[in-house]
Amino acid sequence: MAHNIVAVGGSSSAVAMIVEAGNCLEATAHDAFAERLAAKTSDQPLRSYMYATKSIGQGDKRAFYRELAGQLQGLLEGERDAVANAANLSALVFDLVPDLNWAGFYFLRSENELVLGPFQGRVACVRIAVGKGVCGTAVAETRSVLVPDVHEFPGHIACDAASRSELVIPLVKDGAIVGVLDLDSPTAHRFDAEDQAGFEALAAIYVAASAL
Repeated sequence: MAHNIVAVGGSSSAVAMIVEAGNCLEATAHDAFAERLAAKTSDQPLRSYMYATKSIGQGDKRAFYRELAGQLQGLLEGERDAVANAANLSALVFDLVPDLNWAGFYFLRSENELVLGPFQGRVACVRIAVGKGVCGTAVAETRSVLVPDVHEFPGHIACDAASRSELVIPLVKDGAIVGVLDLDSPTAHRFDAEDQAGFEALAAIYVAASAL
């Protein structure tokens, strides 16, 4: 019989749940159910816990991004899966960075095309050609691209009509671009050089932490 196992906390007294045939059975570590949980997971360590983000004051933008980088490092610590880390980075940014309507990833799946990865926000364009739009331009020119007003960017790809400004950061692994981190805002001129530097630092943390 297949079992779905969820654990909260890392101590020996952690509450565990085993889902059998659609029924949730709750147990503490000293119960028989917990013994079954240990047996089912004996072949691999159980690493499941809740990470709570902390709100950050926004008076000093550089300090804001330093704190955000610290939270990201804690969030990604010990995890190498690139998709899981991209999903959590997107959620962290969308939760804590003000005035965004989209935050997420596109990954380079061939020499000529980016493919949508984990994100937060409205449904998005799935594929973007290298050299097209802001994301494709960042890859083609191997640089971050900050667009104060997307209406003034030739060839802008409007996945969300509400977006007015955009910042795209290339993800560079061993000297090669593997994707981009894309941020959209409904406010024109939302991003500046400090935002760019802050997100470039976050992208570097993600690349270093992930098996790309």
